[in-house]
Amino acid sequence: MKPIILITGGSGYIGSHTAIELINEGRYEVVSLDSHVNSSNRTLDRIEEITGTRIRAYDVDLCDLAATRQVFADNQGIAGVVHFAALKSVGDSVENPLGYYENNLLSLINILKLCEEFAVPNFIFSSSCSIYGNISSLPVTEETLVSEPESPYAYTKLVGERIIRDFCQISQHVRGISLRYFNPVGSHASGLNGEAPIGRPNNLVPVITQTAAGLIPQMTVFGGDYPTRDGSCVRDYIHVTDIAIAHLKALDHLVKHPDGKAYDAFNLGSGQGVSVLEAIEAFERITGQQLNYVVGPRRPGDVVAIYSDCSKARDVLGWTPQYGIDEMIASAWKWQLRLNAERVNA
Repeated sequence: MKPIILITGGSGYIGSHTAIELINEGRYEVVSLDSHVNSSNRTLDRIEEITGTRIRAYDVDLCDLAATRQVFADNQGIAGVVHFAALKSVGDSVENPLGYYENNLLSLINILKLCEEFAVPNFIFSSSCSIYGNISSLPVTEETLVSEPESPYAYTKLVGERIIRDFCQISQHVRGISLRYFNPVGSHASGLNGEAPIGRPNNLVPVITQTAAGLIPQMTVFGGDYPTRDGSCVRDYIHVTDIAIAHLKALDHLVKHPDGKAYDAFNLGSGQGVSVLEAIEAFERITGQQLNYVVGPRRPGDVVAIYSDCSKARDVLGWTPQYGIDEMIASAWKWQLRLNAERVNA
């Protein structure tokens, strides 16, 4: 019997791609736990279409400790948890801070309690580069001093990392790794799975593709007066498949080094900054389509510029990104065209 990896948020964007990579790698059985607040259970069909495997899935809110405990009880011998499930909109967190603090932190605490109770040895946390806030020195390394996070969402990730670190230091069973993402984008190479936000998207690339598809009448670039090369925010974009593979490598690292560090953290990015306007230009160049957009005021919670130094992930985990911005944009557009076709045929 293969060891079980429990993915919280398994129907979500990064969670589903990680499930695909874990299944295709062949050494683990994947179980998903997702409340589907911001995802669709149709994603389970897409995972099956790509991998040929129907994963076991539970529709459970992690803030419900008793219901979550039952999932652990039903799946004895869980070898690891990859914890994605969280509310993640920067803007929404500014408007609803208590909801974000309650959901993101209570769900994390509950899952850690159960990892200890059921002696789960390996824990991977979905963190974020947003914990670094606005910083004066780039690129960002894991040793960069964290400044004040710019949003409640970012603060839940910073506090979450501290909770995991403190917990792993005293845990009898659990060791952990936090992976700090720098803006995952793109879709699976097949075009069969990608980012499918419920309602209006908050992330840049889905906004671009939905605007091009006519689902959003006009796109707003939030801020054109930042101290960057073109006035728009600068971000480090990383292909979602590269991110998914990093989770597999982090899990393997914990398994292969049972006497290693109780806790560690790694940046995951491309190492290069791309501005919002440059991402738009890349889309227009790759697809031959003009995007309908305007430059508007700054959005609360956004940092000016951030990009990563990922040498630690390369040296320790053996991970390097394989895809560039053109592949990210092209795959995202391929996925949008798939969604458009599904909508027409519905």
